[in-house]
Amino acid sequence: MSSLPQITILATGGTIAGRGSTPDQSAYTSATLHVEELIASVPSLSELAQVDGEQVAQVGSQDVGPAHWLELARRARVCLAREGTAGVVVTHGTDTLEETAFFLDQVLPSDKPIVVTGAMRPASGLSADGPRNILDSVRVAVHPGARGRGVLVVLDEIIHSARAVTKTNTARVSTFQSPDMGTAGAIIAGRTTFYRKATPRPERSLPNLEGLTSLPRVEIVSACAGAQPDVVQAYVDLGAQGIVLAGVGNGNASKEMVAALAEAVSAGVPVVRSTRAGSGFVARNLEIDDDGLGFVAAGPMNPAKARVLLQLALLDTTEASRIQERFFSV
Repeated sequence: MSSLPQITILATGGTIAGRGSTPDQSAYTSATLHVEELIASVPSLSELAQVDGEQVAQVGSQDVGPAHWLELARRARVCLAREGTAGVVVTHGTDTLEETAFFLDQVLPSDKPIVVTGAMRPASGLSADGPRNILDSVRVAVHPGARGRGVLVVLDEIIHSARAVTKTNTARVSTFQSPDMGTAGAIIAGRTTFYRKATPRPERSLPNLEGLTSLPRVEIVSACAGAQPDVVQAYVDLGAQGIVLAGVGNGNASKEMVAALAEAVSAGVPVVRSTRAGSGFVARNLEIDDDGLGFVAAGPMNPAKARVLLQLALLDTTEASRIQERFFSV
Protein backbone atom coordinates (compact mmCIF):
# COMPACT_ATOMS: atom_id res chain seq x y z
CA MET A 1 0.00 0.00 0.00
CA SER A 2 1.31 3.45 -0.90
CA SER A 3 2.38 5.73 1.92
CA LEU A 4 1.58 8.82 -0.13
CA PRO A 5 -1.34 11.01 1.05
CA GLN A 6 -4.72 10.77 -0.67
CA ILE A 7 -5.96 13.87 -2.52
CA THR A 8 -9.28 14.16 -4.34
CA ILE A 9 -9.66 16.63 -7.19
CA LEU A 10 -13.20 17.97 -7.62
CA ALA A 11 -13.54 19.39 -11.12
CA THR A 12 -16.11 21.97 -12.18
CA GLY A 13 -14.97 22.98 -15.68
CA GLY A 14 -13.61 26.40 -16.60
CA THR A 15 -10.68 27.50 -18.76
CA ILE A 16 -8.41 25.00 -17.01
CA ALA A 17 -10.52 22.33 -18.75
CA GLY A 18 -10.79 24.29 -21.99
CA ARG A 19 -9.66 23.37 -25.46
CA GLY A 20 -9.18 25.40 -28.64
CA SER A 21 -8.32 24.68 -32.25
CA THR A 22 -5.09 26.71 -32.20
CA PRO A 23 -2.34 27.08 -29.58
CA ASP A 24 -2.60 30.88 -29.46
CA GLN A 25 -5.78 30.50 -27.29
CA SER A 26 -7.51 33.29 -29.24
CA ALA A 27 -10.67 31.21 -29.25
CA TYR A 28 -11.48 28.16 -27.16
CA THR A 29 -14.32 26.34 -25.46
CA SER A 30 -14.12 26.10 -21.69
CA ALA A 31 -15.24 23.12 -19.64
CA THR A 32 -14.27 20.49 -22.21
CA LEU A 33 -11.76 18.17 -20.52
CA HIS A 34 -12.89 15.64 -17.90
CA VAL A 35 -11.21 15.45 -14.51
CA GLU A 36 -9.39 12.25 -15.50
CA GLU A 37 -7.83 14.10 -18.43
CA LEU A 38 -6.73 16.91 -16.13
CA ILE A 39 -5.06 14.43 -13.79
CA ALA A 40 -3.41 12.60 -16.72
CA SER A 41 -1.94 15.91 -17.95
CA VAL A 42 0.23 16.11 -14.82
CA PRO A 43 2.11 12.77 -14.57
CA SER A 44 4.30 13.98 -11.72
CA LEU A 45 1.27 14.13 -9.41
CA SER A 46 1.94 10.47 -8.66
CA GLU A 47 5.17 11.49 -6.93
CA LEU A 48 3.28 13.69 -4.46
CA ALA A 49 0.03 11.90 -3.68
CA GLN A 50 -2.49 9.27 -4.56
CA VAL A 51 -4.85 11.37 -6.64
CA ASP A 52 -8.39 10.55 -7.67
CA GLY A 53 -11.05 12.80 -9.16
CA GLU A 54 -14.75 13.55 -9.36
CA GLN A 55 -16.54 15.63 -12.00
CA VAL A 56 -18.91 17.75 -9.91
CA ALA A 57 -19.87 20.11 -12.76
CA GLN A 58 -18.73 20.98 -16.27
CA VAL A 59 -19.40 24.68 -16.86
CA GLY A 60 -17.65 27.95 -17.46
CA SER A 61 -17.53 29.81 -14.15
CA GLN A 62 -19.68 32.64 -15.52
CA ASP A 63 -22.48 30.08 -15.24
CA VAL A 64 -21.66 28.93 -11.70
CA GLY A 65 -24.28 29.75 -9.07
CA PRO A 66 -25.45 28.78 -5.60
CA ALA A 67 -26.69 25.35 -6.74
CA HIS A 68 -23.14 24.51 -7.85
CA TRP A 69 -21.69 25.86 -4.59
CA LEU A 70 -24.04 23.72 -2.52
CA GLU A 71 -23.30 20.53 -4.47
CA LEU A 72 -19.57 21.22 -4.38
CA ALA A 73 -19.68 21.78 -0.62
CA ARG A 74 -21.56 18.50 -0.14
CA ARG A 75 -19.07 16.55 -2.23
CA ALA A 76 -16.12 18.19 -0.47
CA ARG A 77 -17.58 17.30 2.93
CA VAL A 78 -17.92 13.65 1.92
CA CYS A 79 -14.34 13.53 0.66
CA LEU A 80 -12.90 15.31 3.71
CA ALA A 81 -14.75 12.98 6.06
CA ARG A 82 -12.91 9.97 4.67
CA GLU A 83 -10.26 8.85 7.11
CA GLY A 84 -7.60 8.47 4.45
CA THR A 85 -8.18 11.76 2.65
CA ALA A 86 -5.48 14.36 3.29
CA GLY A 87 -7.13 17.19 1.39
CA VAL A 88 -9.22 18.35 -1.57
CA VAL A 89 -8.31 20.35 -4.66
CA VAL A 90 -11.07 22.10 -6.66
CA THR A 91 -10.52 23.07 -10.30
CA HIS A 92 -12.67 26.01 -11.38
CA GLY A 93 -13.02 28.77 -13.92
CA THR A 94 -11.36 32.00 -12.84
CA ASP A 95 -14.22 34.46 -13.44
CA THR A 96 -16.10 33.56 -10.25
CA LEU A 97 -13.38 31.50 -8.56
CA GLU A 98 -13.05 33.90 -5.65
CA GLU A 99 -16.77 33.64 -4.87
CA THR A 100 -16.78 29.83 -4.88
CA ALA A 101 -13.60 29.68 -2.79
CA PHE A 102 -15.03 32.14 -0.27
CA PHE A 103 -18.33 30.24 -0.05
CA LEU A 104 -16.47 27.00 0.67
CA ASP A 105 -14.33 28.81 3.22
CA GLN A 106 -17.47 29.88 5.08
CA VAL A 107 -19.30 26.53 5.08
CA LEU A 108 -16.67 23.79 5.37
CA PRO A 109 -15.52 23.02 8.92
CA SER A 110 -12.60 20.72 8.15
CA ASP A 111 -9.04 21.55 9.16
CA LYS A 112 -7.90 19.46 6.22
CA PRO A 113 -6.60 21.58 3.34
CA ILE A 114 -9.00 22.69 0.62
CA VAL A 115 -7.28 24.33 -2.34
CA VAL A 116 -9.06 25.99 -5.27
CA THR A 117 -7.24 26.54 -8.54
CA GLY A 118 -7.88 27.44 -12.17
CA ALA A 119 -6.07 28.67 -15.25
CA MET A 120 -5.94 31.72 -17.46
CA ARG A 121 -4.96 29.73 -20.55
CA PRO A 122 -6.83 26.73 -21.94
CA ALA A 123 -5.28 23.28 -21.77
CA SER A 124 -4.60 23.41 -25.53
CA GLY A 125 -2.88 26.80 -25.34
CA LEU A 126 0.81 27.50 -25.74
CA SER A 127 2.35 27.58 -22.24
CA ALA A 128 -0.90 26.44 -20.60
CA ASP A 129 -0.79 27.28 -16.90
CA GLY A 130 -3.36 24.71 -15.76
CA PRO A 131 -1.10 21.67 -15.30
CA ARG A 132 1.39 23.65 -13.21
CA ASN A 133 -1.41 25.12 -11.10
CA ILE A 134 -2.83 21.65 -10.46
CA LEU A 135 0.60 20.34 -9.48
CA ASP A 136 1.22 23.29 -7.14
CA SER A 137 -2.24 22.95 -5.61
CA VAL A 138 -1.58 19.32 -4.74
CA ARG A 139 1.81 20.35 -3.34
CA VAL A 140 0.04 22.78 -1.05
CA ALA A 141 -2.74 20.36 -0.13
CA VAL A 142 -0.27 17.72 1.12
CA HIS A 143 1.84 20.22 3.07
CA PRO A 144 1.32 20.06 6.86
CA GLY A 145 1.39 23.85 7.06
CA ALA A 146 -1.78 24.09 4.96
CA ARG A 147 -3.94 22.66 7.72
CA GLY A 148 -6.21 25.01 9.65
CA ARG A 149 -5.92 27.91 7.20
CA GLY A 150 -9.39 27.72 5.71
CA VAL A 151 -9.75 27.50 1.95
CA LEU A 152 -6.67 28.45 -0.05
CA VAL A 153 -6.38 29.60 -3.67
CA VAL A 154 -3.27 28.65 -5.64
CA LEU A 155 -2.36 30.03 -9.08
CA ASP A 156 0.84 31.29 -10.68
CA GLU A 157 2.94 29.78 -7.84
CA ILE A 158 1.27 32.03 -5.24
CA ILE A 159 -0.84 30.91 -2.28
CA HIS A 160 -3.77 33.12 -1.27
CA SER A 161 -6.41 32.98 1.42
CA ALA A 162 -9.92 32.70 -0.01
CA ARG A 163 -10.90 35.61 2.24
CA ALA A 164 -8.25 37.89 0.72
CA VAL A 165 -7.93 37.00 -2.95
CA THR A 166 -9.51 38.73 -5.93
CA LYS A 167 -9.16 38.62 -9.70
CA THR A 168 -7.58 41.86 -10.95
CA ASN A 169 -6.88 41.40 -14.66
CA THR A 170 -8.82 39.99 -17.60
CA ALA A 171 -6.00 37.95 -19.11
CA ARG A 172 -2.72 37.88 -17.13
CA VAL A 173 -1.69 34.65 -15.42
CA SER A 174 -0.82 36.81 -12.40
CA THR A 175 -4.40 38.10 -12.20
CA PHE A 176 -5.09 36.85 -8.67
CA GLN A 177 -3.90 39.20 -5.94
CA SER A 178 -4.54 39.76 -2.23
CA PRO A 179 -4.36 43.56 -2.08
CA ASP A 180 -5.13 44.19 1.60
CA MET A 181 -4.22 41.11 3.61
CA GLY A 182 -1.27 40.00 1.50
CA THR A 183 -0.51 36.57 0.11
CA ALA A 184 -0.29 33.53 2.36
CA GLY A 185 2.76 31.98 0.73
CA ALA A 186 4.34 30.73 -2.47
CA ILE A 187 5.68 27.67 -4.22
CA ILE A 188 9.37 28.36 -4.68
CA ALA A 189 11.41 25.93 -6.78
CA GLY A 190 8.81 23.28 -6.11
CA ARG A 191 8.68 23.84 -2.37
CA THR A 192 5.68 25.14 -0.47
CA THR A 193 6.47 28.12 1.73
CA PHE A 194 4.02 29.87 4.05
CA TYR A 195 4.86 33.41 5.12
CA ARG A 196 3.18 33.24 8.51
CA LYS A 197 1.78 30.69 10.91
CA ALA A 198 -1.86 29.68 10.70
CA THR A 199 -3.91 31.72 13.13
CA PRO A 200 -6.94 30.30 14.97
CA ARG A 201 -10.17 31.29 13.26
CA PRO A 202 -12.99 32.91 15.23
CA GLU A 203 -15.58 30.51 16.55
CA ARG A 204 -18.63 30.52 14.33
CA SER A 205 -21.74 28.49 13.76
CA LEU A 206 -21.74 26.93 10.31
CA PRO A 207 -24.94 27.17 8.27
CA ASN A 208 -27.03 24.05 7.87
CA LEU A 209 -26.99 23.32 4.15
CA GLU A 210 -28.90 20.05 4.28
CA GLY A 211 -31.72 19.99 1.75
CA LEU A 212 -30.90 23.41 0.30
CA THR A 213 -31.02 23.81 -3.46
CA SER A 214 -30.66 27.59 -3.51
CA LEU A 215 -29.66 30.57 -1.37
CA PRO A 216 -31.53 33.80 -0.58
CA ARG A 217 -31.61 36.21 -3.50
CA VAL A 218 -29.11 39.05 -3.01
CA GLU A 219 -28.41 41.65 -5.69
CA ILE A 220 -25.56 44.11 -6.16
CA VAL A 221 -26.31 47.77 -6.87
CA SER A 222 -23.49 49.90 -8.27
CA ALA A 223 -22.92 53.52 -7.33
CA CYS A 224 -21.56 55.79 -10.04
CA ALA A 225 -21.96 59.35 -11.20
CA GLY A 226 -25.63 59.91 -11.97
CA ALA A 227 -26.74 56.40 -10.96
CA GLN A 228 -30.53 56.18 -10.78
CA PRO A 229 -31.87 55.12 -7.38
CA ASP A 230 -35.01 53.43 -8.74
CA VAL A 231 -32.96 50.30 -9.46
CA VAL A 232 -33.04 49.61 -5.70
CA GLN A 233 -36.84 49.48 -5.60
CA ALA A 234 -36.84 47.43 -8.79
CA TYR A 235 -34.73 44.76 -7.10
CA VAL A 236 -37.00 44.81 -4.05
CA ASP A 237 -40.04 44.40 -6.29
CA LEU A 238 -38.33 41.47 -8.03
CA GLY A 239 -37.93 39.67 -4.73
CA ALA A 240 -34.43 40.53 -3.59
CA GLN A 241 -33.97 39.48 0.03
CA GLY A 242 -30.79 41.50 0.44
CA ILE A 243 -28.85 44.22 -1.39
CA VAL A 244 -25.12 44.90 -1.55
CA LEU A 245 -24.02 48.40 -2.50
CA ALA A 246 -20.87 48.52 -4.62
CA GLY A 247 -20.28 52.04 -3.44
CA VAL A 248 -17.80 54.74 -4.30
CA GLY A 249 -15.01 55.40 -1.83
CA ASN A 250 -15.87 54.07 1.62
CA GLY A 251 -19.06 52.43 0.38
CA ASN A 252 -20.80 55.71 -0.34
CA ALA A 253 -23.50 56.71 -2.84
CA SER A 254 -25.60 59.71 -3.82
CA LYS A 255 -28.14 61.07 -1.35
CA GLU A 256 -30.93 59.73 -3.55
CA MET A 257 -29.38 56.26 -3.69
CA VAL A 258 -28.81 56.20 0.07
CA ALA A 259 -32.43 57.20 0.62
CA ALA A 260 -33.63 54.38 -1.66
CA LEU A 261 -31.46 51.89 0.22
CA ALA A 262 -32.85 53.12 3.52
CA GLU A 263 -36.36 52.50 2.18
CA ALA A 264 -35.32 48.96 1.31
CA VAL A 265 -34.17 48.42 4.89
CA SER A 266 -37.51 49.74 6.12
CA ALA A 267 -39.18 47.15 3.89
CA GLY A 268 -37.20 44.37 5.59
CA VAL A 269 -34.42 44.01 3.01
CA PRO A 270 -30.94 44.16 4.63
CA VAL A 271 -28.38 46.41 2.93
CA VAL A 272 -24.61 45.90 3.06
CA ARG A 273 -22.26 48.70 2.00
CA SER A 274 -19.13 47.58 0.12
CA THR A 275 -16.87 49.44 -2.30
CA ARG A 276 -16.07 49.31 -5.98
CA ALA A 277 -12.57 50.65 -5.23
CA GLY A 278 -10.86 47.25 -5.47
CA SER A 279 -9.32 47.31 -2.01
CA GLY A 280 -9.78 48.88 1.39
CA PHE A 281 -11.92 48.46 4.49
CA VAL A 282 -15.46 49.82 4.56
CA ALA A 283 -15.95 51.08 8.12
CA ARG A 284 -19.16 51.93 9.95
CA ASN A 285 -20.54 55.41 10.52
CA LEU A 286 -17.84 57.43 8.78
CA GLU A 287 -19.61 59.18 5.91
CA ILE A 288 -22.92 57.38 6.32
CA ASP A 289 -24.97 56.96 9.50
CA ASP A 290 -25.14 53.17 9.49
CA ASP A 291 -26.63 53.03 12.97
CA GLY A 292 -29.44 55.38 12.05
CA LEU A 293 -30.15 53.91 8.63
CA GLY A 294 -29.80 50.26 9.59
CA PHE A 295 -26.99 49.51 7.12
CA VAL A 296 -24.24 46.90 7.47
CA ALA A 297 -20.61 47.77 6.65
CA ALA A 298 -18.79 45.13 4.60
CA GLY A 299 -15.41 45.60 6.26
CA PRO A 300 -12.78 44.00 3.98
CA MET A 301 -15.28 42.16 1.76
CA ASN A 302 -15.55 43.30 -1.86
CA PRO A 303 -19.07 43.37 -3.38
CA ALA A 304 -18.93 39.81 -4.75
CA LYS A 305 -17.83 38.30 -1.45
CA ALA A 306 -20.16 40.57 0.53
CA ARG A 307 -23.00 39.13 -1.53
CA VAL A 308 -21.95 35.56 -0.68
CA LEU A 309 -21.67 36.36 3.01
CA LEU A 310 -25.04 38.12 3.08
CA GLN A 311 -26.66 35.15 1.34
CA LEU A 312 -25.32 32.87 4.07
CA ALA A 313 -26.24 35.26 6.88
CA LEU A 314 -29.82 35.47 5.62
CA LEU A 315 -30.22 31.75 6.24
CA ASP A 316 -30.25 32.63 9.94
CA THR A 317 -31.32 36.25 10.36
CA THR A 318 -32.38 39.53 8.78
CA GLU A 319 -31.28 41.56 11.82
CA ALA A 320 -28.64 44.13 10.84
CA SER A 321 -26.68 43.87 14.10
CA ARG A 322 -26.29 40.11 13.76
CA ILE A 323 -25.35 40.39 10.10
CA GLN A 324 -22.77 43.01 11.04
CA GLU A 325 -21.25 40.62 13.59
CA ARG A 326 -20.94 38.03 10.84
CA PHE A 327 -19.06 40.45 8.59
CA PHE A 328 -16.65 41.59 11.26
CA SER A 329 -15.88 38.03 12.40
CA VAL A 330 -14.77 36.67 9.01
